[in-house]
Amino acid sequence: MNRREIPAGASAPLAAHPVTWREDGSPTSLRFNDVYRSAGSDGLGGLAQARQVFLGGCGLLDSSQSAAAWHGAPSWSVLELGFGLGLNFLATWHAWQAASGRPDRLFYSAVEAFPPEPEDLLRSAAPFPQLHPLAQQLAAQWQALLPGVYRLEFEHGRIALTLAVGDVRDALQQLQGRHDSIYLDGFNPAHNPQMWELPVLKAVARLARRGSRAATWCVAASVRKNLTQCGFAVARVAGLPPKRHALQARYDPPWRIRRRVRSDQVVCRQPARCAVIGAGVAGASVAWSLAQRGWQVTVLDRAASPCAGASGVPVGLVAPHVSPDDCALSQLTRAGVRATLSRARALLANGRDFAVTGVLQPHAAGQCRLPPAWQPLRSARATRATTLPAAHETTRARARDAGMRLDASHPALWHEEAGWLRPAALVAALLAAPGITWRPRTLVAAIQPAAGGWQLLDASRRCLLEAELVVVAAGLDTPDLLPDAARLPLNALRGQVSCGPMPASAGAWRWPGFPVMGQGHLVANVPGPDGPWWQTGATFQRGRVDTTCQPEDDAANRMQLAALLPDAAAALEPQWSSAQRRSWAGVRATLPNHLPALGAWTPGQPVTLRSVCEPDALPPPARLPLQLCTGFGARGLTLAVLCGEILAASLHDEPLPVASTLLPQLRASRYGSPRASCS
Repeated sequence: MNRREIPAGASAPLAAHPVTWREDGSPTSLRFNDVYRSAGSDGLGGLAQARQVFLGGCGLLDSSQSAAAWHGAPSWSVLELGFGLGLNFLATWHAWQAASGRPDRLFYSAVEAFPPEPEDLLRSAAPFPQLHPLAQQLAAQWQALLPGVYRLEFEHGRIALTLAVGDVRDALQQLQGRHDSIYLDGFNPAHNPQMWELPVLKAVARLARRGSRAATWCVAASVRKNLTQCGFAVARVAGLPPKRHALQARYDPPWRIRRRVRSDQVVCRQPARCAVIGAGVAGASVAWSLAQRGWQVTVLDRAASPCAGASGVPVGLVAPHVSPDDCALSQLTRAGVRATLSRARALLANGRDFAVTGVLQPHAAGQCRLPPAWQPLRSARATRATTLPAAHETTRARARDAGMRLDASHPALWHEEAGWLRPAALVAALLAAPGITWRPRTLVAAIQPAAGGWQLLDASRRCLLEAELVVVAAGLDTPDLLPDAARLPLNALRGQVSCGPMPASAGAWRWPGFPVMGQGHLVANVPGPDGPWWQTGATFQRGRVDTTCQPEDDAANRMQLAALLPDAAAALEPQWSSAQRRSWAGVRATLPNHLPALGAWTPGQPVTLRSVCEPDALPPPARLPLQLCTGFGARGLTLAVLCGEILAASLHDEPLPVASTLLPQLRASRYGSPRASCS
C-alpha cells in the first residue's frame, strides 16, 4: 500500500505531505483528521457540493426563475477559505465558461495554509471529466508556493486566481479588494476551529461589499453566531445529503460600512481614454493591463520603434532575487517572475522568444542563505521549490553542467522557475493587443490639466492628445514631465552587454542549456535569424547616460565572464576579436530602495488616511492624478508585467496580485509627499 493511501477509518502518523488518499477515493488531511471532500456514493460528491452548496448558495448558477447573480456584470470577485484541492475554483471556472452573460473578468481570491502537490489537484479532479482540462492548466502553474501571495492567470488573463499561502489570519490581511461571493470551506470547526473564529470572519467581512453572498456547508451554532456578529444575515437551507442543512448568508450590516483609505488612492468607475508615455516593457505592460479592462490606450514614444531605451537589450533574464530575510524585493521578484512567465506563455513563442530553462546563480560565500521560513516547506516539497540551495542535487548537477566549481567557498542557487526572454518580442505582443494604439516619433514635452483629464503637449505647446488618465513610464526622462520632479530621485545606471554568434566548436566544453548569472551573466544558444548566439555582461556604471558602446566595457564583460565561467570564456576567446561580435548599451533608471515608483504622483500633498463610508467610499475624483510606472533599474523585465497589473487593479478596486504589506514600498507617493497622517 502506498504510504499516502490508508484504509477508511484508519489512522497514520502526521506526514509532511498535506494530502492522504483513502481507499474509497476520499482525500484526507491527517493534520486536521478530516476529508477535503467526500467521494460520494456515485463518486461525484465533491463536485455536487461545489455546485449546490457554494455556487448555488451564492446565486452563480442560472435557474428557471432568475439568471445567475453575475449575469451582465463587467467583473466578479470570489473569496474562498480555504482553497484545499481547488475543486470549488475549478467548478466556478467551469460554470463561468458555460454561463450566458458571464462577467468578462473573474477574480478568485483564496487562502490556503498547506498547498497540496500538483498531482493531488489532478487526482482530486479525476472523477470529473469536464474539469480535466482546467485542472491540468491549474497544476501546470502550481509550483513554488512558499508563504506569500501569488497570482495565477487563465483564459488569457480573464480569470485571475490570487492565492494567499499562510496562516488564515495573516493571509487574509494580505488580500485586498471587495468580493461579491464568499465560499467558507474550511475543515470541520471541531478539528480546525481557527478557520471559523470571530477575528477570521471579521477579516472576511472587510473583504466583502454590501450585498455579497456567502455560502458554506457548516451550520454550527458558533459559526452562525460569528457571521451574524460580523454583519451577515444568515439562513439555514436544505443541504446536500448526507448533510441535512447548509448555510447561506448576505453581508448587509445594520451599520454604515466604513473603510480606511489613503488620500492618494483613487478608483475609476468607468474606463475611458488613457495615454501612456514610454514604449518600453513598463509602458507596454501598463497599456496591456489597462486595455484588458476596457481602456482605449494610446502609447507615445519619441523613438521610431518600441524598446528604444533600456528595454532594448537583446535578451534579458527573468529570475528572482533571494535574501535571507525575504525582503520586499525578494517577494516582489518572486511574484514578478511568475507574472512575466505567465504572460510570455500566453503571448510568445516558447523556445524562440523566451524559454523557462532555469537559471544558475553562484554567490559569494556566506551570502547564499535562504529564508528560514522556507525550510519546513522545502523538506516536504524540495522538487517544487523555485530556488534550491547548493546542497540540493539539482543545483550540484547544474553546476557540473556549467563547468562551475561548487563547494563551501563557492555556493550557488538554482532557480527552477526562471529563464531568458526577448524584451522586444514581449513589448510587440503587448502593444498588439486590442484597444492599444501605438504612436512613434511623438515627443511629449509637457503635460497640463484639461477639463476632466489631461493634455499632452509637444515642444511648440500644441496639443498632441487629450486623455482622462496619463501614465508616465519614460524611464530616466520621467522627471522632465512631472510637476515638482526634483522629489523623484531617479538615478542613471548604464549597462553594456556583449554578444555574438555561437562558435562552431567549443572543444571539450559543453554549453549549459540555461543562463548563469552572478557578477555578469551568460546566455548561450539563443535562437536568432542567422543561427544561435550568446550574450554576456552587463556592466553597471552609475551616473553615466551615454549609450555609445565602448571597447573598455566589452573588456570588462570579458573579465567578468572569465571569473564566472572560465571554460565558457576560453571557448569564446576568439570571438572578442571577431567582426561578428556586437555590443549594446542602455541606461536604466533606478531609485534608492531598488523598487519602482508606481501609482499616483501627488507631490507636495500630504498623504492622509481617512475613514469613508460605502457605497461611495472612493468617489471618483474630478481628475485622475498622473500615474507613474518607472524606476525598475535592472529588474524591469522581472517586475514590469506585475506592476502593470498592480496599477490597473488599484484603479479598479480589484483584488491585487501581491501582498498588501508590499504596496507602501512601491507607491510613487512615497516620494514627494510628507508622511501619512490620520484624519
